[in-house]
Amino acid sequence: MKYKLPQPILTLKMIQLISREIKRLKIATVRPTLREMKELSHACKAIRLTGLPENLVCKKLPGKLGFGIFLHPKAKPLVKGQIIAAYAGKAEFVAQNVPDDSAYAFAPLSDMLLTKEEQKLYDPKRKYHPRRLYSLNIDAVKIGNFTRYINHSEKPNISAELFRISKNKLGVLVSPIEVVYLVKKKILPGEQLLVSYEGEEKSYWSALGIKPDPVTPKTYRLSLELKII
Repeated sequence: MKYKLPQPILTLKMIQLISREIKRLKIATVRPTLREMKELSHACKAIRLTGLPENLVCKKLPGKLGFGIFLHPKAKPLVKGQIIAAYAGKAEFVAQNVPDDSAYAFAPLSDMLLTKEEQKLYDPKRKYHPRRLYSLNIDAVKIGNFTRYINHSEKPNISAELFRISKNKLGVLVSPIEVVYLVKKKILPGEQLLVSYEGEEKSYWSALGIKPDPVTPKTYRLSLELKII
């Protein structure tokens, strides 16, 4: 697996900008517990080394469904609250009035206001506008990790939470806002990991012009021979 980026990489200027806008917009982020930090650190190390934690399997799905992530049939069940990994990709600030057709972009922060200098730095092709709104996009189309292969379901067993990563000794990069995938409900060996791509506005699939397949954790399973059943 070629995707081995444990977390989005943010520059100091990006961190300062994001922190300012989180405060202005009064966005609630969660400070992870020590257990969660240790699990996130373990996931980051596994991604760097092999691209995938040893208890997970990436397999090609039938037809044109692409790849999916499964809990290994011999692994222990995953219980509610366990950390899977951080969603990683290229971090960039994107004007909200620009059509976005990337199927792998996650926007953890929207309605951001950039200064004239910030717009010149991050959006140099546009003329400055003081009221133009921006989103923080994490785009995994070319760089990221295995979380890009966790497919959509209206009955997900994975949830996305916004964490605030402070300075630590566990090797986890500092971030004012980090999209982290956690187990939403118990996942049994062989089951596929699934998350809902839709937010409250239900705009993800409509923007792409796609009607998603009605997949649930029990639609496809992984056998002991690592075959899709």
